[in-house]
Amino acid sequence: MNQQTVKNPETPFAETPQLNDRDILNDALSTEKYLCNAYATAMHEASHDALYQIIFTQLRETSKQQRSLYDLMFKHGWYTLTPADAQEIQQKAQQFQGYKQQLQ
Repeated sequence: MNQQTVKNPETPFAETPQLNDRDILNDALSTEKYLCNAYATAMHEASHDALYQIIFTQLRETSKQQRSLYDLMFKHGWYTLTPADAQEIQQKAQQFQGYKQQLQ
């Protein structure tokens, strides 16, 4: 497994019992992710087209906000990514190819 990370230099933050900027952004990002999942479920279960469209619009806007928060956290070095190596990608591709064949 690849142990390298993709990360920007971390912006310092106050480590106190009070919420700091990183804590607030992390909480907001978690909330937006939750809302995206909830809107997706509601959208797929909407029985009326007008309601579906309203929820779809909310999902799209919430998803944009989630991405903005992610970008901001990544910019400040508060969100770290671990890239997958070629072997991991190949294994996942084979796994999902197997799933696809099972469904045919």
